[in-house]
Parts: sequence; structure tokens; C-alpha cells
Amino acid sequence: MTIRNLSLIMILLTLVVAGCQPKSEKTSLSPQDSLMLAKVNDFAVVTLTTDLGKLTEKEKQMIPLLIEVADIIDNLYWLQTLGDKTAFLDSIKDTITRQFAEINYGPWERLNGNKPFVEGYGEKPAGANFYPADMTKEEFEKWNDPNKTSQYTLIRRADDRSLKAVWYHEAYKDQITRAADLLKKAAGFAEDAGLKKYLELRAEAFLTDDYFASDMAWMDMKTNTIDFVIGPIENYEDELFGYKTSYEGVVLAKDQEWSKRLAKFASLLPELQKNLPVDPKYKKEKPGTDSDLNAYDVIYVTGQANKGSKTIAINLPNDEKVQLAKGSRRLQLKNAMKAKFEKILLPISEVLIDSGQRANIKFDAFFSNVMFHEVAHGLGIKNTITGKGNVREALKEKYSSFEEAKADILGLYMTTRLIEMGEIKDITVEDCFITYMAGLFRSVRFGAASAHGKANMMCYNYFEDKGAFERLPEGTYRVNMDKIRTAMNEWAAKVLMIEGDGDYQGAVTYLDANGKIRESLQADLDRLKTARIPVDIVYDQGLKVLGLN
Repeated sequence: MTIRNLSLIMILLTLVVAGCQPKSEKTSLSPQDSLMLAKVNDFAVVTLTTDLGKLTEKEKQMIPLLIEVADIIDNLYWLQTLGDKTAFLDSIKDTITRQFAEINYGPWERLNGNKPFVEGYGEKPAGANFYPADMTKEEFEKWNDPNKTSQYTLIRRADDRSLKAVWYHEAYKDQITRAADLLKKAAGFAEDAGLKKYLELRAEAFLTDDYFASDMAWMDMKTNTIDFVIGPIENYEDELFGYKTSYEGVVLAKDQEWSKRLAKFASLLPELQKNLPVDPKYKKEKPGTDSDLNAYDVIYVTGQANKGSKTIAINLPNDEKVQLAKGSRRLQLKNAMKAKFEKILLPISEVLIDSGQRANIKFDAFFSNVMFHEVAHGLGIKNTITGKGNVREALKEKYSSFEEAKADILGLYMTTRLIEMGEIKDITVEDCFITYMAGLFRSVRFGAASAHGKANMMCYNYFEDKGAFERLPEGTYRVNMDKIRTAMNEWAAKVLMIEGDGDYQGAVTYLDANGKIRESLQADLDRLKTARIPVDIVYDQGLKVLGLN
């Protein structure tokens, strides 16, 4: 059973709960089953489609091959985070729990502090399945191997129980070879020269774990309609050191009309970097201006990008060398974004935002805040000013939380600046701040297990301490326009300095103290659960859904 069957299962099970089964066949769910059903229903089903009329025949022929690659990658992600997918799922006897396990890619609830929900499983290993279960941090630190911190190696035990590094392409040789062959075959259908080159180079990268050339080629693609984010990319799963990257696959179709509207903003990055609200030494690097902004329909998602909370925007590549040379590409997943806005953010605002400010919550403001979050990953500084190497290495496992915090607050900063510069005309600064506040309530529900959730909790708590908003007696929240801008600037500066200084201990201390949901907020978040507002979305996807089977 797959996520594609989720909609039907949820309907049938909901009918059972509602007592709609025939009287002669009355069925009641156990308390545990009822709890699991409620958890499954916390995810609203979204169908992933696109306008096939904008695709050529060869593009339509390419998509099944890309989906097949994405499915191979999906299995590799299971191996990285837990182990054998089939054996694990087959061990779960009841349908509802199995469905929830598919959503979470394992027995740990991604949006609830990674709490186990399958009997027999304890705390989620911080190092996932990247490291030996019995390995300590001290053992790893003392071990002398140049490949141990690579993004593309697994750490395993040798026969003599010592540690050894195994490259991904060696550990997963059969699957990787098959994926590379399919990528080369897909390249044969590519009519766009840039896409063809990227797919060919990505196939080679799979076989070598050297992704630089394919990342550079991906940056050079400008005129393609079909796009494919594929490979070991994000390091969120490795909460032990933050070194190891996880496999994911995302098939996309460009929205040409919306993309044209966004094209002009990349050229403004140097000016925005220059005006960041922080000491000049923390913004001395010049962001690449070869980066672009585009809007897409996401049409198939697997692996890291599909677990738990679904991404609504992409900023890649992560390689600092590529970013400094060419910038990065920002992909706005408009259909996924629209779904979260309508199914989650608007209902949240009806419960928690002051009625006098609800009219300011607009999709265009949400879209801009999310879009410039991704743009903001390219701002600030990539290499510490204290000689501690790049920021990723200096902040170790805390890097993702602070990088997301930086992008989040600078995205808000950039949106408000561009409105004031006259570059964004359809929304107001007030729209952005109030929509951002509603978005914080949406994001903090991701919990302490998510880098994005931790980032948003730190921001929320900082804003609360600075009086950027107030909680009214009736239980709603009102943004304080006189204070939120100052809080935004000060929080942005704080995050930029932690990153620029490579202040690992400062990052640990601050996150431990402020990356938590306070009791007063938790009570209000519980009201959202009582109101049955979804926490996130889950995809009904595949060739049949697309009409390509």
C-alpha cells in the first residue's frame, strides 16, 4: 500500500468512525486505532497534477523515467534513515499505523519531536542509519580519515570493529547504477540542451559522488520546462554531526507565466546584501547574481523531500563553491504552496489572528515570504570571519536550524524592503508582517524534530520577548507594527553574527534555551488540533494521477 491510496483509505476509515457502516456489520476502532487515524487525518490530501498541454510529447515520455529514478531514490532514503522499507512495513499489522509510518518514513513521528509510535522502537538515533549504532561522538572525532566528514559517505564497522568510510555509490551500487542508466535514457528525450547536459552529468555524479559539475550545469539551465531535483542533497537527517546528506527526488514542471514575474529579483541581491541590518564584516561576501527565481508545479516527490512536512520551495545547490561562483536557483512550488495556504494557514488565522488583521493575510504575501526565504539562503556569509572554515562545518549539527532561521528572517526583511523600493506592488508591508505571523503558527507546529520548526520557534520566542506581537484576552494575536520591524532587524543581526563567527557553543546555548515551544503557545496550538486544522499535507501522486499511465 502506498501514499497514493491514502485518500480512499481515509474516506473509508472516517466512515467507520462516524458509524456509517451497515448496522449488521458494526465496527469500532480501538483507542489506539482512533489515535492513529487522527494522526493520519492531520495530513490533508493534495493531488499533484499539472497542465500536460504545456508539455511536448518527448517531455511526457521523459516523466515516467524520472519518476522511476525518484522511486529508486525513495528506497535509498529508507535505507539511510531506517533500513529495509519492505521488512519494516510488513512488520506492522494494522493498516492505519502502516499508513502513518509511510508518511513519516519510519516509526518516529516527524512532526511530534520524533516520538516513536510503533511498538518496539525507542528514541530515533541522532545519526539515523549513517553511522554505526554503537559509535560515540568521541570515537568519531578521534578517528583519522579524510572521508569521514564527506556528505556522501556512510560510516561502518570494518571486520576488526574499527570505523571505515563507504561511499554512497559503493554502498548502494546496484540501485545507483540503475538510476544512472535511467537518467541517461531520460536525457535522450531532452529537447532542451541545458536539461540534457544536466541529466547526463547527474548520471555520472551518481556513479562517482562528485556532484560539482552537475550542480554547475543545473545552474546553467534557463529555458527548460521539466526540472528534476535528484540526489543526496540535504543534511537534516544527520542530527549527530550534520555531515551526511539524504537522497530525494522531485519532478517539476515550470509555470512560465509566474516565472517571468519573478525573473527581475535576482539582480537585486548585491544591493540587498549590502543593506542587511548587521555589521559590514558579516556581509562582505558578494552573492552570485546568476541565480534565478522560477515558479513550478511539483508533480512527484520522494525521499527526504516527501517525509513528514512537505517543502514548498527549494534553494539549491547547497555547495558553497557553486553558490559563490553562480549563486543558486530558487524554485517556488506554487501548487504545494497554494495548498498549504488554503488548507492550513487561512484556517489557522481564523482561530489565532486578531479579526482586525485577518484581511492582511494574503497568498501573494505568503508566496513572497516563502520565495525570499529561499533567496535569503544566498545572503549573509558562507565562510566564517574567525578562521573556523565554512559556516556549515563550524556550526555542525546546529547549522541547519540557524541557516533556516537566517533564511526565514532575511526573507521577511527582503520582502518588506522590496515593497518599500517599489519592486513589489500588490501587497503591503503590513500584509507581509501579519501573514508572516500566521505562518509562524503554521511552522512551529512542525515541532522540535525539524530544523525549520526549531528555526521558527527561535524566531517566535524572540518576537514575543521583544513585544512584536501581543496576545489578546480572547485568545487571538495582534502584530505590533511599531515593534516588529525592530525585532526583525535585531533577530536577523543575531543570527548572522552566530553564523559569521562560527559560534558553535553560542548556537548550542541559544537553541537549547529558545528552540522550544513555551507552555502558553502550546495551549493555543492545541486549539488548532481541537479545530481539526491539518498540520501538513500528503500527496496523491503518480503516473495515473498525471494521466500518463
